[in-house]
Formats: sequence, C-alpha cells, structure tokens
Amino acid sequence: MKIKEMMLGIAIIIMTIFVTFYGINTILPKPINEDFCKPEIVNIYINNSVDCEAVDGRWNPTIGPKFATDPIGYCDLYTKCNNEFTKVDRERSKKVFFLALPLGLTVIILGAFVFGLEAVGAGLMGGGVGTLIYGGGAYWPYSENWIRFLISLIGLIILIWLIYYFNNKIGKKKRR
Repeated sequence: MKIKEMMLGIAIIIMTIFVTFYGINTILPKPINEDFCKPEIVNIYINNSVDCEAVDGRWNPTIGPKFATDPIGYCDLYTKCNNEFTKVDRERSKKVFFLALPLGLTVIILGAFVFGLEAVGAGLMGGGVGTLIYGGGAYWPYSENWIRFLISLIGLIILIWLIYYFNNKIGKKKRR
C-alpha cells in the first residue's frame, strides 16, 4: 500500500468514527449532569439532618466534631441527583452499545466485502473497529464481568469468522 493510499485509509477511519459517533449522539443525546444536579445547590449550607432531608439531601453523620461549634455531620446535596443522572446515563449507554455494535460490524463488513479499493475498504474497516470500541466503551463501566466476557467472546468469534470468510473469498479470486 502506498503512502497516499495509507493516508486516505487513515482519513476514512477518522471520518467514519466521527460520522458514527456524532450520528449516535444525535439520535441518543448524552444526559447533562446540570439537568439533574442544579449548580445553585452548591451555595446552600445545611448543618442538620432535618434541613438536609427537606432539600432532598442525604445527611452523613461524622464520628465527632473537630470543634465544639461544628455540626456532627454534613449534608450531601448531590447523592439523589447523581443517582438519577447515573441511572439515565446507564440506560443511554446500553442503547449506544446495542446501536454501535451492529453498526460497527456492518461498516467492517462493507469495508471488507463491498469496496474493492483497498484504502476505502481498509479505512471503513478501521472506522468500524473504532465504532465498536466507542459502543463497547460506553456500556463497559456499567456491565458485569460475565457480560463483558460474553460480549468479547461473541465479538472474537464473529471477527475470526469474518477474517476466514474474507481470506477464502480473496483466495478464490486469486486462483481464477
């Protein structure tokens, strides 16, 4: 592969990743933390459990005060809103994963089998791999180890099958 073709392939990888990344984020916009945890709650000072719970905070008692005038505990105003944000983000991440996985595989297959120009095919395949990484990375922190193992195993089997299929297809063309 010549330098120009290699650079074109890299450019196609980057642009494919941009297209899939921004396309997915257009369809499934990321939640914004400030929509759940309002910035104005930063300036609230609460020094007792009753007032803390009244503003949806979580009172965290401490072992004892440093000084006699300090309250015995503090109010965490972010627990509830962070939990809501995390729940919404987790659901979105799952949707991103299940959208990016078939999309990435489709782009890899298109690059491998449809485009005869090597720079385009290789670039699309690289972009498909980038899409898989983005989709997997979105849900990875929220998934359990057995799910990660199963997803990785299925991906590896599909990839190995694609490589064998692709190599057999090329081998038959060369023999003709």
